Parts: sequence; C-alpha cells; structure tokens
Amino acid sequence: GLEKAEGTSFRWRGRYRHDLNSAETLETHLGVFSNFMPKIPEQFRSAPFVFLGNIDPRLQLDVLRQVNRPKLVACDTMNFWIESRRPELVELLKQVDIVTLNDGEARQLTEKANLVKAARWIMDLGPKHVIIKKGEHGAFLFSGKSIFFAPAVPLESVFDPTGAGDSFAGGFIGYLARTGDLSEENMRRAVIYGCAMGSFAVEKFSIERLMEISREDINARVSELRKLVAFEEELQA
Repeated sequence: GLEKAEGTSFRWRGRYRHDLNSAETLETHLGVFSNFMPKIPEQFRSAPFVFLGNIDPRLQLDVLRQVNRPKLVACDTMNFWIESRRPELVELLKQVDIVTLNDGEARQLTEKANLVKAARWIMDLGPKHVIIKKGEHGAFLFSGKSIFFAPAVPLESVFDPTGAGDSFAGGFIGYLARTGDLSEENMRRAVIYGCAMGSFAVEKFSIERLMEISREDINARVSELRKLVAFEEELQA
C-alpha cells in the first residue's frame, strides 16, 4: 500500500500558542498530495475497520468506493479542507460512522460556538458518533443523546503536540479493531485508549516516543486516566 512519487511532501506550518493547546495555521503546501490518487491493494479492500486520514475529502470518498462494506468507517479532517472542500466534506460525512475533529474545526464546520450543538449538527448529517478533541483538556464522545468525556493525561513536559490527534485516532480505532466490539461502552474505552496514545505522542518529536512504548506502558497510562476520574458515588438526601 506504500506509494512513492516524485515531488515535495505535504507540508504544514503553524504557530503554537504558549500553552501548546491550539495552533494557528500559517501555510499548507499539498505537494505530491495535489495529484495523489489512492489505490487500495486488493488484500486490504475487505478490511472491517477503515479510518480515512486527514486528506482531501474527494480522496477520502474515493477510498470509500474501493473498500467492500466495512464494519465501521471513521474519518478525520482539518481546517484547510473545511474551508476549501466544504461540499465534498459534507458529502463524506453522510457516509461515515464516526467523525473525529478538534473543537476549533467543529466550530468552523458547523458555525456553532456550542460544542454540544456542533456535535448534534454533525450527527444530523449521518454519523452515529462524533469525537471532539480539546487538546490538553481531553475529548468528548457524542453518541445519540449520550455524552462521554475523557480527560487528557496531565503532563509536566510537552515537547511537540503535532500528531497528537492522529495518535488519538490510531489508539481509538486500534482498540475497536482489536476488540471487535462496537457497543457504546466499548467506544468509551476506545476513547480512553486514544487519549493514552495521544499523551505519549506529545512527549517527543514525531513518532519517536511511540516507537519506544510497550503494551505495559499503554496499560499503565490507561490506568492513570481511570484514576483521574474514579470516585465513590455517595448521593446526599
């Protein structure tokens, strides 16, 4: 499935604010992506779980046409495509089960400041679930009328937040694919695994930290997340 082409790679240049929680896009250069046409190898066309990474919605739609009735389809996007390919993106959203995007992108897409209303707007297009990521403040999972919130791991040192969203998506979809369970309860667990993977990604540059960790490290990080929200319910009369 790996294809090489002559030309420059896709490049994004941005500026992070002092808290590293949000980025200002300065430049986006498509490079070889401007003429890229995905070709899915035959052995992958029956994959039960499909994640459409952050590329031109027209290409994401083309990938969908090449796969055979997947069990679940999720997609990601970014501000560049929301601005430049909005009609195609809306068409894509009608054909996927899960959408992942950050809070700024959700507001840009829906033109709604309230994230609950933004998620409802997106689900009205067709997706059963919407994940809205909020960087160091965690992530929301919207499913029907239910809302689940997962915190981010509090880290003393953050090296580079670039790619944290992709790492979240990998952890989320990877957990669902490994378990094969698409219940809402398991979706919530998958969000926790996504948050865990995102927390590792920001600790070093690129995928360096992800190359170092073991399953034991991941499980330990998931346990940290569980402890952050664990409490004994004691309702007062």
